[in-house]
Amino acid sequence: MNWRRGAVLFAVLLSAGCAVQPPQPEVRPDRDTTGGEPDQTARARIHTELAAGYFELGNMSVALEEAQIALRADPSYSPAHNVAGLIYSNLKEDRLAEQHFQSALRLNALDSDSNNNYGWFLCQRRREAEGIKYLMAALRNPLYQFPERTYVNASLCARQQGDLAAAEQYALSAIKLRPSHPPALFQAADLAYARADYAAAKGHLDRLMQIVQPNAQALWLGLRIERRLGDRAAEESYAHRLRSNFPESREARALLAGQYE
Repeated sequence: MNWRRGAVLFAVLLSAGCAVQPPQPEVRPDRDTTGGEPDQTARARIHTELAAGYFELGNMSVALEEAQIALRADPSYSPAHNVAGLIYSNLKEDRLAEQHFQSALRLNALDSDSNNNYGWFLCQRRREAEGIKYLMAALRNPLYQFPERTYVNASLCARQQGDLAAAEQYALSAIKLRPSHPPALFQAADLAYARADYAAAKGHLDRLMQIVQPNAQALWLGLRIERRLGDRAAEESYAHRLRSNFPESREARALLAGQYE
């Protein structure tokens, strides 16, 4: 089993039926395929994979039980601590979440997944400066497979901190690594709009629209970009899609009220 997806939510991109996915934690336990790992490590790995799977399904009670079995089997198995941190974070047990993230990194300070997850945990708790430090640590590993995700997390964290310039640079770094990464494209478009570079915002959003079906947030951003650019036909096209596809959304209500900013 190879659990790479997750369920950390962020309001910028989260919406029912949304094809643009929010930042994701890494729940990718180490895997030994040689048969040479000790029995207790093999047991810890198997139960960590099960914990990660139940975490993705949203079954936190079983996920926690599996993580605890993994940790009893081998308390030195770093991925089990990482997954336990994610589970406790989801359960709002912040003290336990932090303890497990820190344990994971004491056991393997170079693990990008644990650095990414702990960094994002800290950002969510309004500890942005600390969080970005761990996100940058995740990116220093040249073998890290998902640096674009961590750059998006750093962008969101920097934006929350009020550093829009850094937020945009992180988003652009994610796009440079993976030009088709939807969260990075949305974030770059939204940040370009915030600094009134409407042409750049349109460019990023147009690329996003070619990749995914837009959610209400993306349609609303597109509408406002075209409004600023003076293209009334394009603006009305976005408005029509927003009213038709997401009539109950906050964005549709703002459109009806004429509240564009």
